[in-house]
Amino acid sequence: MSASRTANVQPIPYLSFDGTCAEAMRFYESVLGGTIKVMMKGSETPMAEHIPAEFADRIMNAQLELPGGNFLYAGDAPAHIPFEGMRGCMVTLNYDTVEEAEAIFDALAAGGQVTMPFAPTFWAVKFGMCVDKYGTSWAVNGQLTPMA
Repeated sequence: MSASRTANVQPIPYLSFDGTCAEAMRFYESVLGGTIKVMMKGSETPMAEHIPAEFADRIMNAQLELPGGNFLYAGDAPAHIPFEGMRGCMVTLNYDTVEEAEAIFDALAAGGQVTMPFAPTFWAVKFGMCVDKYGTSWAVNGQLTPMA
């Protein structure tokens, strides 16, 4: 493998839900801003005739374009695969101001669980972690500071 890379790699989180994808993505759109570009049910795909009936109303693919052009993708887990929640990853958000970061953190944490209160750290003026009411883990930075 070459040490030189020509592709612009941009990781995009793909969140998984158990039938609450549409509701969660509308919530994220209202909290984070941006625009939902895709919200496709199983019954709306080009493969609709091959989609099991129990997946017809579940979201196969959703795409939220965030302010600044980044994306958040999501979908409902297929009905035949046991949903075990989202584990092992969190979505990190960086904001230029503490005020904006705290407002976003508070909105995401409402109805969920704060796992680290929004407070000063050595890498940001303030930082907090939470799991929202849909089971997504978030890390929110307000005004990153240089780490030496």
